[in-house]
Amino acid sequence: MTDALMNTYARADLAFDHGEGAYLFGTDGRRYLDFASGIAVTALGHAHPHLVAALTEQAGKLWHCSNLFRIPAGETLAARLAEASFADRVFFCNSGLEAFEGAVKLTRRYFDVIGQPDRHRIITCQGAFHGRSLMGIASAGNPKYMEGFGPHAPGFSTVAFNNLNELRDAVTDDTAAIMVEPVQGEGGIRPAALQFLRDLRTVCDEFGLLLIYDEIQCGMGRTGRLFAHQWAENAAPDVMLLAKGLGGGFPIGAILATEEAAKGLAPGTHGTTFGGNPLAMACGNAVMDVVTGPGFLEEVDRVARILWRRLEALVGRHPQVFAEVRGAGLMLGLRCQADAPGLIARLREAGLLTVGAAENTIRLLPPLIIGERQVEEALDILESVASAQAAAA
Repeated sequence: MTDALMNTYARADLAFDHGEGAYLFGTDGRRYLDFASGIAVTALGHAHPHLVAALTEQAGKLWHCSNLFRIPAGETLAARLAEASFADRVFFCNSGLEAFEGAVKLTRRYFDVIGQPDRHRIITCQGAFHGRSLMGIASAGNPKYMEGFGPHAPGFSTVAFNNLNELRDAVTDDTAAIMVEPVQGEGGIRPAALQFLRDLRTVCDEFGLLLIYDEIQCGMGRTGRLFAHQWAENAAPDVMLLAKGLGGGFPIGAILATEEAAKGLAPGTHGTTFGGNPLAMACGNAVMDVVTGPGFLEEVDRVARILWRRLEALVGRHPQVFAEVRGAGLMLGLRCQADAPGLIARLREAGLLTVGAAENTIRLLPPLIIGERQVEEALDILESVASAQAAAA
């Protein structure tokens, strides 16, 4: 049969029939430990009973009714996100990319409303990834994604990550905002220094800028707190982007903002057809039920610290294979001395699913529901593959 799909993905020759918890079951009959989570999407693992029940119940009642009418479950989810964060207002969309685009619009509209329309430029960081639209690739400035898609969208200045001096020097009269990922995902699992986040808040207050955090990948409990920036005191943003884990596998994105930052988005200035529909809101509320439940994030943090210690020991035993562990919580990276894509393929063959990233890094993004048994199983596979790699070198 001719493959009718566009050739936009370098897919592995592997398909899955079903999933359960931290495991995926392939059509090849094998079970795989999923430390990819659909790239940090299936935060509660596969077929989580509470998420399945919420989606099934809602699917039997109402799928879609348009944002021309009230959607009570969306009002509930917005209130819960606001109560758990810095935000006063929430806009729901379908993906992280839509959240990014909406945040750029929000920024430009805000400065237009307050009488400073010339302020439109957003400072971003090298290694960032904010999506694959024309504006998304322009914002990160990565030649790998920009090649062949010119002319490139204007309005962005890119500076070194974790470099406050360079960032301050980039502020000009037309600067409107600073946008950073508290932990860079695609860029190689690089966490921002907590002091850097606090300093960003200071710079934004000094120059009258909006501070935007892209927590599409690192948010929703992935680092052991509901939002990654919450590890840094006095570093709250004006705007935050969410997606991925917020829906537990159902497509959903969100823009969170303060009342002040959101005041430009009056009726008619922004919208979406499917965003915030009843199915998505049922899933978002179910995820919030679990992630904000008693002891859940504390357990994420506990298991993550065990995983970190085991990975550091692994690197120590195989310095010719791995260079370092980095990241936060259950968003961890193994920067490799050996070829990371080759290691990822061998890990998959051995039953462990992982994800690549920049700087020759293997991303480890397990579901937040893993326990010590899954940590041990993952480390056994990593040890086996690393030993084979070292022996072959």
